[in-house]
Amino acid sequence: MRLLILGGTAFLGRATARAALDAGHEVVCLARGASGSVVHGAELVRGERSTPDGYNGLIGEFDAVIDVARDPLHVRTALDALSGRAYRWLFVSTINVYERVGPDAIGADESAAVLEAWHGDDWTPEQYGAGKVTCERLVAQAFPKAHLIARAGLLAGPEDTTDRTGYWSLRFAHPSRPDDKVLVPHVPDAKVQLIDVRDLAKWLVCCAQDGTTGVFNATGPSVPLHAMLATARRVAGHTADLVAVPPDWLQAHAVSPWMGERSLPLWVPWPELAGMMSVDAGAARQVGLEVRPLADTFTDTLAWELRAGPGRPRNAGLSPTDEADLITTRLRER
Repeated sequence: MRLLILGGTAFLGRATARAALDAGHEVVCLARGASGSVVHGAELVRGERSTPDGYNGLIGEFDAVIDVARDPLHVRTALDALSGRAYRWLFVSTINVYERVGPDAIGADESAAVLEAWHGDDWTPEQYGAGKVTCERLVAQAFPKAHLIARAGLLAGPEDTTDRTGYWSLRFAHPSRPDDKVLVPHVPDAKVQLIDVRDLAKWLVCCAQDGTTGVFNATGPSVPLHAMLATARRVAGHTADLVAVPPDWLQAHAVSPWMGERSLPLWVPWPELAGMMSVDAGAARQVGLEVRPLADTFTDTLAWELRAGPGRPRNAGLSPTDEADLITTRLRER
């Protein structure tokens, strides 16, 4: 199979290229190359997706295209440029397309209502979910009988530079204080739902190879937040005390949920966003999606974090100094 990956130089794109090469396929990646390099064995064609000329370097036909775009303009230009040169189109969307995210959305499957599509000319990341809806519709219109939409959940694993999954295993392995205490959110009912990027990548390649079509929620099982933290802790060999604090305390001390600067990653407002961490992925499992144990994901992510260097600039979590100060503040309150 000759596979074109639109992207291929960052997290999911690299994992998909690696999975396709491991399966014996020819891999071409179209990207600017600004996010990094392609994996060994893949061909990089440099191109700017916002213009039709950005695809001029691509030669020949492709058995399948795997597209991870967020911007509808990029999807539109790709479909126009590759019309008649691709047989199947696999688009990686997101569970953020769903309209409802609260408790009433727990267990939602692919039939759940989605957001209104983005129709503007100047898409921005603030329209992430709506933009993905637009992308889905463009792909479905262009390849009505030969498309797959993978509504991915939170991606985890090695090379995750968002730092959402790597934060916990690294912090448990390298606590911020001499007493090794670690600050964690105390939200007993909260859950987390993620998928190892390598599992999603392997499934996408298999679907491209087998001609699987349709719309699928592509994510792993929903697990309690405290169980996820326990797994990351066990992998890191952490045995010291946890300092568990409720959401209102964290918010009062300017700690944000989910991701970003001065945050505790993977903790989401609960139950306000319960639906985002508990979608039904049964349909994808029926067509071959397999997910590895969470411990394997955290083990490999920690190994990558240590190779990348614990002191590198981070995109999510608390700095060691901030966390140590917060723990001191909390202990003084007792």
